[in-house]
Parts: sequence; C-alpha cells; structure tokens
Amino acid sequence: MEQTLTKPAQAVNYQLIAPLKPGYEVVFSAEALAFITELHRLFNSRRLELLEARKQRQQKINAGQFLETVHEASPFRDADWKADPVPACLQDRRVEITGPVDRKMIVNALNSGAKVFMADFEDSTSPTWENIAEGQCNLYDAVRKQIDFVSADGKSYRLKNNVAVLKVRPRGWHLDEAHIIIDGEPASASLVDFGIFFFHNAHILAANQEGPFYYLPKMESHLEARLWDNVFAHAEQMLSIKHGTIKATVLIETITAAFEMEEIIYELQEHIAGLNAGRWDYIFSIVKKFHAFPQYITPDRSTITMDVPFMKAYAQQLVNVCHRRGTHAIGGMSAFIPSKDENINAVAFEKVRTDKEREASQGYDGTWVAHPKLVDVAMEIFDSHLGDRKNQKEVVRPHQFVPEDLLKVSSLQATITEAGFRTNINISLLYIESWLRGTGAAALYNLMEDAATAEISRAQLWQWINHKASLQDGRQITSDLYLQICKEEYQTIVKSFLAARHEIDRLATAKHILDRLVLGKSFEDFLTTQAYPYII
Repeated sequence: MEQTLTKPAQAVNYQLIAPLKPGYEVVFSAEALAFITELHRLFNSRRLELLEARKQRQQKINAGQFLETVHEASPFRDADWKADPVPACLQDRRVEITGPVDRKMIVNALNSGAKVFMADFEDSTSPTWENIAEGQCNLYDAVRKQIDFVSADGKSYRLKNNVAVLKVRPRGWHLDEAHIIIDGEPASASLVDFGIFFFHNAHILAANQEGPFYYLPKMESHLEARLWDNVFAHAEQMLSIKHGTIKATVLIETITAAFEMEEIIYELQEHIAGLNAGRWDYIFSIVKKFHAFPQYITPDRSTITMDVPFMKAYAQQLVNVCHRRGTHAIGGMSAFIPSKDENINAVAFEKVRTDKEREASQGYDGTWVAHPKLVDVAMEIFDSHLGDRKNQKEVVRPHQFVPEDLLKVSSLQATITEAGFRTNINISLLYIESWLRGTGAAALYNLMEDAATAEISRAQLWQWINHKASLQDGRQITSDLYLQICKEEYQTIVKSFLAARHEIDRLATAKHILDRLVLGKSFEDFLTTQAYPYII
C-alpha cells in the first residue's frame, strides 16, 4: 500500500532528470519524491557543513595536529549507559552476506543461509541511474516477498520460506544524486537511498518487526552520526513510525571515527544496532588522512592484515566499546570468491577460517562474507564459539586502549614489491573500467573488489610516488616508473580481458581517471566522486 505523509507535503520544487522506465514510477512516485524533498530541505545544509568540517580537519591533520582534532573524551564515557535493545531478529547476526542490489544477488543472498543480508547501494554498486532505480524496485519486491529472477540460461531463482534479515546501506554523506535536483541543487545520495527505501517499506517491515534496518558508511565523526539520528527521528515522525524502530549498524571505516566509536554509539543510542569493522575502507582512510607524512607509507596491500599491530588495536577496541555499551560488534569482510580450481579454494578457505576464528576469539558477534559459498565456512566457526548463544556481547576482555596504538603504521616493514605495484595498477584499471560500465562489485583474481579495495590500490600508488618510496629491489617509485608499468599493464589487460571496442574505450577512460588520481599533486578524497561525471 502506498504510504502517505502525516501532514500534507509543502509545495515541492524537484526535478527528476532521468528516464522513468516501466516500474520506476512506483518507487519514484510524487509522494516519495516529496518525502525526499522534505528530508533534503531539513538536513542537506547540515550535511554540507559537516563535509566542510572534514576539509578543515584535514588541513589540521596536514599540519601535524591529528590528535588535536580528535573529539575529546566526553563526560558520558565514564557514565553507566547502554544502547537501546534491538529486535529479536537482530540478536543473532553470526554471519552476514553483502552485495549489490541487482535482482539475482538479492535473491541468492537472502537464500544463502546467512543471518543478515546487507543490500548495498554504496561500495559494491556503481551508481548509474539504472542501478539505483532498479535496486529500489528490487528491494520493494523483496520486502513484499514477490521477487524472483530468471537467468539467461533459463534458471529460475525464487525466495525460500526462511530468508536472511534485510539491511540496506545507502551511499555516504559525501555523495550526490545528480539525477534528482531539489531547489536547484543535486539531492544527497544518502537521503535518496535511505528515504526511498524507508518511504515504501517502513510500515511493512515495522509491522513484521523486521526493520527497517540500515548500515551507515564512511562517517568521520560523532557529529555525522548525530545527523543520521536526526534524519531517522524525523522520518519516523513523518510516517507515524514508532521512534527507535529504525536500527542502524555503523561501519567504522575511517581513522577519525575509530577515535569516536563511543560517541557514535551515544549519538545513535536509540537507533544503534552495532558497529562493524570496515577493514578495507579503514586502511584506505589511514593512507588518505596521513597522505602528507612519509612515516605512514604502507607496504603491499596484501600484507596489511588484521594481525598487524595498528589493525589489531582497532579490532579489539571496537569489540570492547560495543560490548561495554550493550551492542553488537560485527567483523570485517572476507572477499574471497570461490574458484573452479580446488587447490586455490583449499588455500583460500583455510585463510578464511583463520580470519573468522580470530574474530570469534576476539569477541565479535558476527562477521561478513561476500559470497554464498563462504556462509557455511564462517557459520561453522561462529557456531563453535557461540553454541546456543545468539551473540557474545557479555565478552569484554581486559584491554587498555592507547590512542597512539591506532597510529603505529610505521611499525610495519614497508616492503613494496614490483608485483604489489603492478597489482595495484592492474586492479585499479580493471575496477574503474568495471565501475564505468555499471558493475561495482568486480570478481578479479578470486577476490571481490569493490570501491574500498580499489581506493587502497590507487591511494598507495599516489603515496609511494609522492614520498619517493622504493621497491624491494631498490628502484625508486617515480611518475615515470608508474607510467611505464601502467602502459604495460594496460596492454596486458587489452590482450587478456577486453575484446569489444567499447570496452577498450572504457579502459582508456579508466586509465585517464587513474592517471589523474595517481599523478596529481594533491590527494583526491574519493575515486568515485572523480569517476561519477562519466556515468551521469
């Protein structure tokens, strides 16, 4: 049933500058767009202020004042308070699967046996208009249990009786939705993704005590969490949904947010469902925030594991903060994609088991996987640790948090190999090409690459060149070396991966974007904001 607002919408001034294919008009109805317009008018100016605050904070970090920018300990840190409880369906989150919002992925993920499926409008979705619009249509059908899919080979996909709990990840605060113009400016992509899903599905999910539930990406401070809380409260009021019905898990995937985990939970305490260790974006954030300093040079991407000191400190602090405040701690992504080669699978599955065993032993209540075939692997590990318990929120291990431990990147031996350098270039080219053609989750070399992993690769290339790092064999990493190897990798990709002319054209565009990101004198905050104009 179409939702109605609790009060007549004020006169709206929005433009939808994108085609409404059959079915799109259901989710982008006049009332839904009026709802988005009100959210935008109320909250977009504050969003823009917070984005400006990020720039000001970065200027202080560049001046060597990072710890001075960290939110000082708040009075409530020593107070006895807890986050509000979550519904029964969110108590057991031992394995969660994530992926983009295409129809086949949604059906397979909901059927995967995982406890939760995070439908992702962010890092694993290229934000073409078709992907965003069809994603909302797909979720509209999924909530109503009327989603199905027939593949090109005639195979039929339908929902089982028991499916994963649905969560939705909107795009981050820094992104616009260029196809919706409100009062002459592009709409906030965050508010569009959140609001369209909420407007159409909140009443159904709330009536079934199944949501609406969200994941919140890329926040950099507790003030950004406060803005989300204000959005939630207002949206609930607008549609007469009980306050606190929305529950959101926050991805801690920036170094600044890692210093404000407790404040973030406090700001969202009536709407919080936990924190997640968003490891890949977190690594990228460290490179990005400290790009001006040679002591933060990072080694080959593959060697930055959760066992290195600064990542281990981050992981343990997240568990303890969450459990101290009575909310879930969810572990990071295993990005392995099963291969047809069982020898590759045997090695990779063992690494996945080791990763999940570490998380369960640290006290995490659940974990992420990227592929349905990894659900059982992760489930076995967490079943053995949790037994009949739905979670282990009672686990708070002795851990003396030392803020400086999160910054000990220089404790790594920053070994940069030619293979690692080439891999970063190769992955960046292939991922950007994939993103430009509308695929934001790219299976490359048995790993699921998304925007976060590609960001690490291109950021390291900039870092290594600008700080005159050296390869393991002694060669200095220069712009010329990058251009030489990039040319070689480009030709390898053309010969090995691409055949059609339009794909080669896209690869050329990808190289142009990568060159600009890597060779520019200033560090660009996000690959996706630089590439977005090419897909509008």
